[in-house]
Amino acid sequence: MPDDLIAPAETIFDVASVRANVFDALSSDADARDQRKAVVQILAKALHDGRAVVAQAFAAKPFDARPTTRAYSWITDCIVTLVWEAASTHFHPLNNPTEGEKITVMAVGGYGRGEMAPQSDVDLLFLTPYKITPWAESVIESMLYMLWDLKLKVGHSSRTVKDCLRLGREDYTIRTAMLENRFIAGYAPLAGELENRLWTELFSDTAKEFVAAKLEERSTRHRKQGGQRYMVEPNVKEGKGGLRDLQSLFWITKYIYRTGDTGELVRLGVFRPEEYRTFEQAESFLWAVRCHLHLLAGRPTEQLTFDMQVEVADRMGYADQKGRRAVEWFMQDYFRHTTAVGDLTRIFLTKLEAENAKDAPLLARFFKRQRKVKPGYTVVHNRLAIANEKDFLSDKLNLLRFFEEGLRTGMLLHPDAMRLVKANLHLIDNDMRKNREAQRIFLDLLLKHGNPHRALRRMNELGVLSAFIPEFEPVVAMMQFNMYHHYTVDEHTIQCIWNLSEIEHGHLVEELPVASTILKHGVNRKVLYVALLLHDIGKGRDEDHSVVGAKIARTIAPRLGLNKQESATVEWLVRYHLLMSDMAQKRDIADPRTVRDFAKAVQTKERLDLLCVLTVCDIRGVGPGTWNNWKAVLLRALYRQTRRALEDGMEALNRENRGVEAKALLREKLKDWPTKDLRVETNRHYPPYWQGLHVTAHVIFANLLRDIGDDEIRIDIHPDEDRDATRVCFALADHPGIFSRLAGALALVGANVVDARTFTSKDGYATAAFWIQDAEGAPYETSRIPRLKDMIRKTLMGEVIAREAIKSRDKIKKRERAFKVPTSITFDNEGSEIYTIIEVDTRDRPGLLYDLTRTLASANVYIASAVIATYGEQVVDTFYVKDMFGLKFHAESKQKMLEKRLREAIEKGAERAQD
Repeated sequence: MPDDLIAPAETIFDVASVRANVFDALSSDADARDQRKAVVQILAKALHDGRAVVAQAFAAKPFDARPTTRAYSWITDCIVTLVWEAASTHFHPLNNPTEGEKITVMAVGGYGRGEMAPQSDVDLLFLTPYKITPWAESVIESMLYMLWDLKLKVGHSSRTVKDCLRLGREDYTIRTAMLENRFIAGYAPLAGELENRLWTELFSDTAKEFVAAKLEERSTRHRKQGGQRYMVEPNVKEGKGGLRDLQSLFWITKYIYRTGDTGELVRLGVFRPEEYRTFEQAESFLWAVRCHLHLLAGRPTEQLTFDMQVEVADRMGYADQKGRRAVEWFMQDYFRHTTAVGDLTRIFLTKLEAENAKDAPLLARFFKRQRKVKPGYTVVHNRLAIANEKDFLSDKLNLLRFFEEGLRTGMLLHPDAMRLVKANLHLIDNDMRKNREAQRIFLDLLLKHGNPHRALRRMNELGVLSAFIPEFEPVVAMMQFNMYHHYTVDEHTIQCIWNLSEIEHGHLVEELPVASTILKHGVNRKVLYVALLLHDIGKGRDEDHSVVGAKIARTIAPRLGLNKQESATVEWLVRYHLLMSDMAQKRDIADPRTVRDFAKAVQTKERLDLLCVLTVCDIRGVGPGTWNNWKAVLLRALYRQTRRALEDGMEALNRENRGVEAKALLREKLKDWPTKDLRVETNRHYPPYWQGLHVTAHVIFANLLRDIGDDEIRIDIHPDEDRDATRVCFALADHPGIFSRLAGALALVGANVVDARTFTSKDGYATAAFWIQDAEGAPYETSRIPRLKDMIRKTLMGEVIAREAIKSRDKIKKRERAFKVPTSITFDNEGSEIYTIIEVDTRDRPGLLYDLTRTLASANVYIASAVIATYGEQVVDTFYVKDMFGLKFHAESKQKMLEKRLREAIEKGAERAQD
């Protein structure tokens, strides 16, 4: 019995006792069918009890993965062996089997390696000497039926040794599975013959092609999983840096060195002892995560979804601390381990390359001539290597120069050199951080070579970035537990810097005309790059990360060699790096006060330019699909209006001027209209209408209102391509609660409202413009618009009651329920001249806007406009409102009453969404 399991082997599966019970059942007078049923019942109980013992022991030692995976494998061995015994000696006895009637039962794949998670497949190979006989077929069939009755997921094949060799030559997946074969039961000599012939006839002399196939398979797998390590819902098994990557190292090791002991890699000089310890720790951690995942889900799930992350973190004993949730600490450890797996893979592959087991990278073959490198460096397999380790380490600045030389030559860094750097991080001390030459090298890495992200990513993975800027260390692999951020904080920072270099290279002129123009005309690049590097350095604390980050930046910027004025600007940018994004997305930029307040905060065009570019890079660095035309239009408009205010004075924002300009533009667009009709249209609206909408919308509303009847509802729906949204314009008789009715109609058709404004005309009509997107965050296709229009009309005519119909749609997906977003409600009477601004920051869900607007309507609140900013599961709904007399809500008692009602509506809706 094995003695290295998570609990004593006999307490997990008492083989002698279970075997006795099985053969007692087989000795009964019952028919074969009932006997088989009885055997399955006995084995099912033993399987259930054994798994329960393992699960209980694992819960007590939640990081002990290896003994746990061996225990699940041991249970499976016991079950398969007893099923074999029952099938071959009782159900299909054969006293004198011929040579051709011998069967070997073997475990292959992960089961063959003796590593099983709770819900792993049982991969079996039924091996026969020659073509399968009717007797062997019957035994295999009986075994499979019993295993299936036990609800085991069995992957099986029946082959001869000859079949195995032939199929292994044709298919690398089959070859890999057979690499990990293990005898379980039956005729043992046949297993030995297979092992022998695999090594002599198939595995020998084919190492190079096997390695190439495994690496190609790995690249394909990574692409399918999203191509990068920091996916917010990673796949523990198949993702980058996951278990499959570690298994690939195991397979290649066994194939080349003919050993199943990865510890042999230290004796062979492939890994240093400390690197091998990292390998073991990463493998153990990832297996532990996978086992917890299987136990929680009760099925073979490999995706660490948001809801599972919370539960796995809890099972593994993580706790909330220092202002961060347990799940965030857990995921930070997870990403650190997957990064370590990436480092180990790189080291291992280079070793293979040096031994010619693997071809050098394809690109290397295009370069016939070695590029010239500076003294102290050499080129190995077209990678930048260190000529003499002792000389290199004699000057600690070489730890930075190495990365500079990599950028200068454009070469990949040799893993042996990277290992040397990583092993000597202790040389990066305070003296080095204050060294002017070290500061120059670091700033040159950011500013001089055109691709700073390459150096930063490598420096980050090797720990150099954290050693040189210790304040950066806490955000390395720090996961932000929300649906908005796609990357860890450090990877997000590097993505931002990559975006900045892309704009500088002129690659995004069409997509980002304003940011591209700003950089073309020139800004202080040093300030911009350093601010971007530090903008999120304050994350993960109890305080506002912008405030904390600004304090940290005040220390770091001078240490990086920035002068007093540059350091002050960096500090300001870090402190207010969210200001422009918040103003553009959470406030009505058609309101002159918004632009005036923003201009006062920014003060100079230099700061405006820097903040605009930083904001664009920050949003684009959040993840794929976060940046869109909607955000681009808002930021461009805010930038242009603020620049105008800073250059021409605040009076450039005057309301009257804008109204006069808007009316003139409308007259130009409607010059074919009779003068009388034009006069009616230009006189029927109050000033906010002329300032709050573009002339395109003014033309649409003019047509909708022309000769409209009292009971008519007119609707215009068109794609607004500039904003990545569909614009829905309504014209109908005004009445209290109109905004809420329109929001309800849109919620019912499944539309997400991203912006909305409503105006009342002097002659009693409501004009409302809503910008909507579908469930995927895209504009509605033209073909869907007629049905959309019909559904909205039916709701507004009262044929469908929105409040009842929304209930079934207003649900939060299970995987998203783990997110907790505290509700915050604020009242601002300064941000607008004529409205109170109510900002509701809470958990997003489909019917939220309707609930909020209905609550405000029932309290006789007039909603002029709503601005909706969504950040994953969090939403900020901002309402510009006034009371029934057209006044702001100044009274604290009134504000408290409204806040109480809004909170009640949010809580009731949240309960409904969780049902």
